[in-house]
Amino acid sequence: MSIFINKDTKLVVQGITGRDGSFHTKQMIEYGTQVVAGVTPGKGGQTFEGTVPVFNTVYDAVDKTGANTAVIYVPPMGAADAIMEAVDAGCALVVCITEGVPVLDMTRVYPFVKERGARLLGPNCPGLISPGESKVGIIPGRICAPGPVGVVSRSGTLTYEIVYQLTRAGIGQTSCVGIGGDPINGTNFIDCLEAFEKDPHTKAVAMMGEIGGTDEQEAADFVKHHMTKPVVGFIAGQTAPPGRRMGHAGAIISGSAGTAAEKIEAFKAAGMGVAQRPIDFVDLIKAGLK
Repeated sequence: MSIFINKDTKLVVQGITGRDGSFHTKQMIEYGTQVVAGVTPGKGGQTFEGTVPVFNTVYDAVDKTGANTAVIYVPPMGAADAIMEAVDAGCALVVCITEGVPVLDMTRVYPFVKERGARLLGPNCPGLISPGESKVGIIPGRICAPGPVGVVSRSGTLTYEIVYQLTRAGIGQTSCVGIGGDPINGTNFIDCLEAFEKDPHTKAVAMMGEIGGTDEQEAADFVKHHMTKPVVGFIAGQTAPPGRRMGHAGAIISGSAGTAAEKIEAFKAAGMGVAQRPIDFVDLIKAGLK
């Protein structure tokens, strides 16, 4: 099984005719994702690759094709409106790949999405993949394999690294989710951990965090009180000096709350396995699966 997406996912791509949108749409189609529609205002009536109809609005795309999931490849200034348009059209899951979405825009988007009962993944995320079922976003399908491990990460490149190491060791995945590293995002660690806990095919979880904020500590508390499956954690930025921004807008140490040491201690207190390097996930996950 999987979380959030599967073989029944019907995807509409917002920004399908742009450079990034067109490239990754081809990749998703080749992987087997049901890409049923695309949206580019002013280009309604065209087709993408001769098979995917393009519409002017997400509402028309959902109405005509039954799309239930949207992925967004539009510039930062238009991303917030694109998210709200997809939710308003009835998409239950919206995945925003776009990086650089203004935080002020997200303060409007977040409550809008929650009030309508939809799920937002991102922004500034690589999306997600359920190996052998569906891929929404930019995670390379060739490094994934079906199996019993759920993967969730704030970092896109760390997602790829851990998935590659697991697959190379013969350990497949149920779903791999990149939640993004912006200060305000739609889906957090706890949302994913809860979904993996409920998924009968997920037997262990690999979680990659980073310095800054308290999301990892809150996730550790959830693991301690609500998870029955083994969870292995890793914190990126362990050598970062205090106050230094490390790539993501949310990765800023404030006092002691966001340090790697504080997060690792929270993992240990929750009974989680702690990886010092990405390659350590292999042995720790194997031990958890026994």
